[in-house]
Amino acid sequence: MDGRGLAKRVLDGAAAKVRTIRDATGVTPALATVIVGDDPASHTYVRMKRRRCEDAGMTSVRVELPATSSTDEVVGRVRALGDDPGVHGILVQHPVPAPLDKRAVFEAIPLGKDVDGVTSATLGRVILGMPAFVPCTPRGIMMLLDEYAVELDGIHAVVIGRSPILGRPMASLLINRHATVTLCHSRTRNLPYIVRHADVLIAAVGKPRFVKGDWLRNGAVVIDAGYNEGPIGDVDFDAAREVCSMITPVPGGVGPMTIATLIDQTADAAATQLGVEL
Repeated sequence: MDGRGLAKRVLDGAAAKVRTIRDATGVTPALATVIVGDDPASHTYVRMKRRRCEDAGMTSVRVELPATSSTDEVVGRVRALGDDPGVHGILVQHPVPAPLDKRAVFEAIPLGKDVDGVTSATLGRVILGMPAFVPCTPRGIMMLLDEYAVELDGIHAVVIGRSPILGRPMASLLINRHATVTLCHSRTRNLPYIVRHADVLIAAVGKPRFVKGDWLRNGAVVIDAGYNEGPIGDVDFDAAREVCSMITPVPGGVGPMTIATLIDQTADAAATQLGVEL
């Protein structure tokens, strides 16, 4: 399942939205990225997101804070960005280093600028099927499933991973599309048995090649949302591809869709804030 090709089309669509907004208002949509500390991987991700912003004609605002920052200091910067009419979307780069209260930082993002889908208000709206900026990786996965015409109505989907920005909203999106969902995690018993009964598997466990090929049923659709050093996914790709009907590669599957979704949702946020109909 080619995430790069679909992501390019999503980014092209976002660029068209940016041009429409600029022509109507003279304003260029802007995404602010807040990064705390010196984690090399985080800085790499931020550079990638900045490049995609520029590709779409969007402004990228980078806010760097030292790892010694207090929760109050980071919350204050996020709230200032929320009050800034020149900023239309806010992303707080993960991970937020300890001992910062990452939930307090996320909750400082206004709902209308929560383009990464990290606030509790967003999660509640996703669960209820209400309009919201869906967490980017789950939304990107849903777009991939639709792109490849994967039937979700009535199927059994297994999600491995229960994080509030990936596993839980992913399960909710699938439920809202009438799938029967089993949400698994580190304490789930008999995991291979559960996976073997999945029509669609979403792996987001954060462990390289954790899901083995002989766990999968013949013809399953496998979405590997993991990214480990190598780069290696959470699924043993070579073994899985002998069994499944479709699978996302790492890299080139879910990752490009996550960034493309972020840019697209920022363009939508800007249009709403500026009163532009797309």
